[in-house]
Amino acid sequence: MNLAVTPLAQSLVSPDWTLLRNLGIGLVVVVWLATAYWTFKDARRRIEDPWLIALATLVGLFPPFLGPIIYMFLRPPEYIQDARERELEIKAMEERLSRLDQRCPVCRARVEPSYLVCPVCTTRLKQACPGCGQPLESLWQVCPYCATEIPPGLPSFEDVSATQRRSSRRTTASDN
Repeated sequence: MNLAVTPLAQSLVSPDWTLLRNLGIGLVVVVWLATAYWTFKDARRRIEDPWLIALATLVGLFPPFLGPIIYMFLRPPEYIQDARERELEIKAMEERLSRLDQRCPVCRARVEPSYLVCPVCTTRLKQACPGCGQPLESLWQVCPYCATEIPPGLPSFEDVSATQRRSSRRTTASDN
């Protein structure tokens, strides 16, 4: 049984063709593994749960080349870091807005940051600097306007009207 070998069959068996075929298969495998690795890296940046990251990586591996496309349709729309930055920006904006809209803690009337006393209910909002009279924040240990040291332990909120009533009672009692 002598079979005739055609030139095409002879070229498919040649070492050059075998090398080219093996390089092509190797390239396809490398690209397949690279897409699976990309899926893993992208899932780590978008998903916090390790089980879901593993599942996304498996979807990226199987079915080959179709898995990363499926993952791209199902992945979260933003990175974890971007979501956290957005939340921080929102908190910072809310804090800035709350500073602009300051209210008295007792009567909830609007007050300016420079007010020492609420003009509606006479609640002491801030302490005045003994040196320059500027309003001070409760945590400050020195006046930033005149560098006067502030004695610790003074309350930040105090009902001025109650203090005035007490002092007027003392004055009235001493007058009698």
